[in-house]
Amino acid sequence: MTTQDSSPTFPQARRGRNRKFLLIFSVLALLIVSAGAAYYWWSNRPITPVVLDQQEQLALTQKVEAVQERTYQPGDKTLTLTEKELNALFHNHTGMGDKVRFELANDAIHARIRTKLDSEIPVVGGRMLKAKARFTLTDPQDKPAIILDDLTIWGISLPNAWLADLKGQNLISNLGIDLSQNRIADGIKDIEVNHGKITIKLAE
Repeated sequence: MTTQDSSPTFPQARRGRNRKFLLIFSVLALLIVSAGAAYYWWSNRPITPVVLDQQEQLALTQKVEAVQERTYQPGDKTLTLTEKELNALFHNHTGMGDKVRFELANDAIHARIRTKLDSEIPVVGGRMLKAKARFTLTDPQDKPAIILDDLTIWGISLPNAWLADLKGQNLISNLGIDLSQNRIADGIKDIEVNHGKITIKLAE
């Protein structure tokens, strides 16, 4: 009498390996699709206006009134705004909080811009403009300034030649405003931008 071999045949083993391969491939494909979807959402996430709650709005109003009315207590010459307060203040005065968002980095302000271009603009008309820019707020002499460090549009950092050599220049001076004899500028002793807040120190 002959005994029957119970070990799996070669075709069965190969089918088992194929199933394992398909399972691994499916998991990898799912991970790649998920990562791609997450990146697409992050790159195209909308900008929403910053809205303060009642307590936060009261704190911001008090800060603004203190500057406007010069009601500082003796020795207090500092105004500090958080990133959230800055964006809310910008939206309250311009209504553009759904198009522009500011981020306070170390020694710089980052602006993220997302807006639909006019359909009459050649080539890019009707497209969604996605841009970001980096600015510093003081010149080498520590005077108030708006200096363009970089401008990126649709993921491309534009060369300085395309921006009329504006990178590194004080945009305020380019507007014809002379801050060397400006009383408002003279009243600002220093501007500090740290992660998440901006501090303006007033002169005596």
